[in-house]
Amino acid sequence: MRTTGMGRAIAAGLAVLAALTGCTVQAPGEEGHRSPVRIELPDSTPSPLRSPTGDDRPGTAPAPARVLWSPGDTGRDVRELQARLRQVAWLFDGPTGTYDEATERAVSGFQGKRGLPRTGRTDTVTWQRLRGMTHEPGRWELYLMGGQPADPPDARCRAGRVLCIDKTSRTLRWMVDGRTVSTMAVRFGSRGTPTREGVFSVYWKSRDHVSTLYDSPMPYAMFFSGGQAVHYSRDFAARGYAGGSHGCVNVRDEQAIAELYAQVRNGDKVVVSR
Repeated sequence: MRTTGMGRAIAAGLAVLAALTGCTVQAPGEEGHRSPVRIELPDSTPSPLRSPTGDDRPGTAPAPARVLWSPGDTGRDVRELQARLRQVAWLFDGPTGTYDEATERAVSGFQGKRGLPRTGRTDTVTWQRLRGMTHEPGRWELYLMGGQPADPPDARCRAGRVLCIDKTSRTLRWMVDGRTVSTMAVRFGSRGTPTREGVFSVYWKSRDHVSTLYDSPMPYAMFFSGGQAVHYSRDFAARGYAGGSHGCVNVRDEQAIAELYAQVRNGDKVVVSR
């Protein structure tokens, strides 16, 4: 009886060992003289990776991030990308709406700083990281340096030769007999020195004018109301809508206003509307 009890105790101990180690236990005396404990070792060939769905098919490497925008692309989305890059000081020019070399360098720098592949192309991972660090740009962040679409012209601009100036869209249309000849971005006076609204006419042109009041250059000046004129502004060209005038209508594109200056005559109508 004592021997039988000891055998049962050994068998019970082996069962516990099997439960802990994953071994298979056989009763003593079965299958000839084989050891009562058989340890199953893992196969030398590793099992395939499980797929993300949980089945037993081999797993696949994650797909590369999808490219959203790359050099040469244009449009409003590229303009937003540039505005957000400006917010984190990776881009200083624009936004222009064109994915140029400066934008490519800015994206590459942003990627490298954050341990992402420096491709210079904006993929989904880069875009999500940039969005998480910036705020939704407003309209005048998107069009800081101009390029915004013009609103429909004021009804008073549809006849004759007219400088049709719109404060809402911040644009100037040069119109002749209802046809738009050219359009350009403009900015206006600050709160303390607003640009006057109404219907006026060009009464004096001065190609290399310098303001006697503010001692500042006003190239291609076309005066229409007191000391207020349409003219080129180097400050607008450099800072965009971050600045303002003393009441004049500033143009940032020097070539565009040079061509406009050559076409406008004294007596042509000027309409400033909101």
